[in-house]
Amino acid sequence: MTDRAPGTTVPDDPADPGEVRQEERGRGRRPWTSLWVTALALPPLALLAAASWFGRWVRPSADDWCFLPAVRDDGITGLVGKFYFDDNGRVANAMLVGSYAKFQVAGHQWYPLVSGVLVLAVLWAATVVALRRGAITVPRGLPLLVAAMVTGTFLFVTPNTYKTFYWPAASVSHTLPPVLACAALIPLLLARTRRGRVAALAVALLAGAFLATLSEETAIVVVMVLLATLLLSGRLVPAPARAFVRLWCGAGIAGTLAGALVLMTSPGSTHRRERFGAQTTSLLAPDSLAASLRAFAEITVTVVTTWQYVGVVAVGVLLGLLCGRRDGRTPAPPAHWPLLAWAGLLTLLVSGYLCTVIAYPVFQDRVSDPSANRLWNDYLLLYVILLVGLGMLLGLAVRQGTRRTAPLKAVCAALCVLVCFGPAVSLLNLDATMRARAEKWDAQDRRLREGAANGERVMPYERLPISSMLEPFSRGGATYWPGGCVADFYGLERVTDGARTP
Repeated sequence: MTDRAPGTTVPDDPADPGEVRQEERGRGRRPWTSLWVTALALPPLALLAAASWFGRWVRPSADDWCFLPAVRDDGITGLVGKFYFDDNGRVANAMLVGSYAKFQVAGHQWYPLVSGVLVLAVLWAATVVALRRGAITVPRGLPLLVAAMVTGTFLFVTPNTYKTFYWPAASVSHTLPPVLACAALIPLLLARTRRGRVAALAVALLAGAFLATLSEETAIVVVMVLLATLLLSGRLVPAPARAFVRLWCGAGIAGTLAGALVLMTSPGSTHRRERFGAQTTSLLAPDSLAASLRAFAEITVTVVTTWQYVGVVAVGVLLGLLCGRRDGRTPAPPAHWPLLAWAGLLTLLVSGYLCTVIAYPVFQDRVSDPSANRLWNDYLLLYVILLVGLGMLLGLAVRQGTRRTAPLKAVCAALCVLVCFGPAVSLLNLDATMRARAEKWDAQDRRLREGAANGERVMPYERLPISSMLEPFSRGGATYWPGGCVADFYGLERVTDGARTP
């Protein structure tokens, strides 16, 4: 019998004494669990911190050369107008590019830190809110571990980390957009009142329009995910929330289509199609569709055989093993989990293929080359999130079948640490390469600025390639682009090939 003061009441507890004792033991273990779970987040967080620190060696290249003088001379609004009227119609892309190009070279150096923190913060917040909305309790530190592993895997388990994380132009177009799409989910998950639901609908509408003028590939992924949610909402969404979820999906699709209309009807998009000519008109040609399928198959093989993705499966398993329910019951896999799993896989495959289809006419066979892996990032975040979900289902299933989960927890913890070693070595090698390039770039920058200040109009430029980035006079000196932008940046009429200068 439990002693209590006279006149106090104790709420009814439907759990039997055995469940109560088990719950009390769980509370006793929770501080220790929170400690080791938080410690597991340190390796991927260390990766992110080191990578952000290495960003101080980033220097402009490729498209950066053209953005810098445009923003310096005409500001962000000038770049937005250039994109809309001349380049490609991506007005949201121009706003984000202008936001870092405004600070010139320093903006490129700070971009990795800012974008890395943003990715981690969005995924962390989305994880916390999703668990709270699902009435799921977890040890303190587990949401951070999930977000850190997803961030580390998405950004650094890649054939070309430079283009994924360090090149701001590629990050704005292919790395950040899917993360911003995840951010648009947070108002939906938080919506409890009428005002909250209205805000969530407004965010879905605006976010869809923004993403469509930021990245066509991410817009495709967003539409496919929303369509899948609409089709499956009758089975997967509880009846009280079903109508609102469907309305939210409709708002997201409507916003994305509106943004796509702005993009496709822009003069810049028209000019882009004219520049590429037959390449863009052959988008749906049978040969192009077949070649896109082969390219996507090659991409799939590359991604599936990258073993470090097992780290996000492991963190998902830990999530399934350690989570609880607010009502005290043991969590179980969702009743419709096979349907959910197949729907996720189909959505990923269709999204990835369609992204490849629209990229293939311009990039041709290079679309499946690991050096162009930035084009995959629009749907790779969905892949990583689905792997976490798969791991959680496995953890819940194991939990239903056995009480001895300690060995599996140990294996998953070891995997979370082990998968960080490969990216760490790659980052250290890339740091050395970026540092060597930065030293040469700074020396050449001083030389070109001094020459321009002394009245020089034509000066030699030495190619400083890194991670398959385009430089003036590539392809044996046959390609001048972006030499004209380099000349504009330094106030010269033209730069010449430094390798051919006597």
